[in-house]
Amino acid sequence: MKETEKQKILKAGEIASQVSEYAKKLIKPNTPLLEIAEKIEAKIIELGGKPAFPCNLSINDIAAHYTPSHDDKTLALGLLKVDFGVHIDGFIADTAFSIDLEANEENKKLISVSEQSLKNAIEKAKESKNASEIGRTIQKTISSNRLSPIINLSGHSMEKYELHSGITIPNIDDKKNVALDDGLYAIEPFATAGSGKVYDGKPSGIYFLKSRKPVRNPLARQIQDFIEEEYETLPFCSRWLVKKFGSGVLFALKELETSGALHQFEQLIEVSHAKVSQAEHTILIDKGEVIVTTE
Repeated sequence: MKETEKQKILKAGEIASQVSEYAKKLIKPNTPLLEIAEKIEAKIIELGGKPAFPCNLSINDIAAHYTPSHDDKTLALGLLKVDFGVHIDGFIADTAFSIDLEANEENKKLISVSEQSLKNAIEKAKESKNASEIGRTIQKTISSNRLSPIINLSGHSMEKYELHSGITIPNIDDKKNVALDDGLYAIEPFATAGSGKVYDGKPSGIYFLKSRKPVRNPLARQIQDFIEEEYETLPFCSRWLVKKFGSGVLFALKELETSGALHQFEQLIEVSHAKVSQAEHTILIDKGEVIVTTE
């Protein structure tokens, strides 16, 4: 890894850490999710980064992939997961925390357990750099507290402009024993008192560009060009494009999705509709040393 690349990774992590502290002070019960997302994303830009993906604000049994639409009226409540990313020239920091907005003991326990499992997982990464052993540590920590890890959500490797670049860091022992070489990884335990799986729910309004496709609509062609230039393969959301191009962009996005140019993520819902907590940090393994970039 070039020193210039490492410095961009570390800077992205530093910004993410600052934005986490800002967001924790910002978020109060009944604050509109749209306001929270826009302020978090604006803070990232103010500090010299760009959002690596739309800010996810997922409440209670929604484990991930809820970002407000341009006209969203949803208010912050319950157990809220705040998941966001920062990039500098494509070099990413991915982080998340959960916050209790109803002074609920179940929420507090879920948050504590996901945070402890993340801490234990990072310590295990420093010892072994084996994805299955990290997953086993997460599973053991969560299960010992009589909760369940979400088995079909996981951490992931990251490359330049690639949020998920192929290697999975599971939240259980998947027995695959994948070695973590030098590189960039997100570790993100999810804990629940429920069944421990998620299913695909409603469309999220979060997309990524799969490949260029020929489309007739001039606006759709313009949007496709803009997406490729501005986001490359990083996720983006309809809310961002409505702000730039107006609400007519929603029809263009639908055309691009139908053509196969775009993939839209679904919201991820816990199958028994139990609450879910999340904690996440990014680690950089450089010459065998494990650096937590987002602390």
